[in-house]
Amino acid sequence: MAIADKGGKTRLAKELGVSRASLYYHRKIPDKDEELRRRIESLMAENPGYGSPRVAIALGINKKRAARVMKKFGLKPARRARKPIKHNDIGRESMNYPCILSAMCPAAPDVVWASDFTFISFQNEFIYLCTVIDVFTGEVLGFNISRHHDARFVRVAIERAIERTGTLPEFFHSDQGSEYASDEICSWLKAKGVQISMNPKGSPWCNGSQESFFGRFKVEFGDFDRFDTRADLLEALYQQLSYHSNIRIKTRLKMAPAQFRVLWLKERELFAEPDSLWASLTHQHICITTV
Repeated sequence: MAIADKGGKTRLAKELGVSRASLYYHRKIPDKDEELRRRIESLMAENPGYGSPRVAIALGINKKRAARVMKKFGLKPARRARKPIKHNDIGRESMNYPCILSAMCPAAPDVVWASDFTFISFQNEFIYLCTVIDVFTGEVLGFNISRHHDARFVRVAIERAIERTGTLPEFFHSDQGSEYASDEICSWLKAKGVQISMNPKGSPWCNGSQESFFGRFKVEFGDFDRFDTRADLLEALYQQLSYHSNIRIKTRLKMAPAQFRVLWLKERELFAEPDSLWASLTHQHICITTV
């Protein structure tokens, strides 16, 4: 009986054009991929904006494997819609402030803070969200939410960033919107010794950290009208802002922005002796000139 069985498998292998041993081989990769698919789906349920680089970091796997499995099962992060062009402030005279981000990129926290605001459509009304972000870490340092946007609306967000960090940036970067170009904001920042940096008019890409943040924030947050009340919406916005700074992995940093800030400041304290190389570097503006 065993001989007949052996002969049958030999003939079957010959007819299929494969080796007889392959008839006994059970592939492991599909099972492993299926297991990884479940892990990735679970991760993306809580982090809908994660692409393969962040998935690889979060799960501690090779990024090529993460990309392969996500492509195999059609797992894609939420994508941003194209941002409409702003048409407000057209015709206003251009402000005479340099765009510091076109000449350098910060290599330390609190060198450049960037700010902008966006509108949120909720139950036939607009709510405005203003954020202040550390360009180096990507952390949201301060924010303000209001039904109106003016200089005071922006200033509150900046004041909260100052209160949270206990420090001031060397540069404050924004677009040339009337709120940021107002004498109230510009004079106030100058009085504090902060240098002002602004996008050239019609160049939103110069404030890339803010543009990128709002694009991802809205997509990952989802439908604003799913909430019954404004209070429910505000609570969810607070949670999402906290998630962005404290949980969401920033690919360049391999960790959440707030976590990176804490580690960076601890490292600086360890090497802050007057004669150390680190101390001399931090004294020299800590910026890298871009080519």
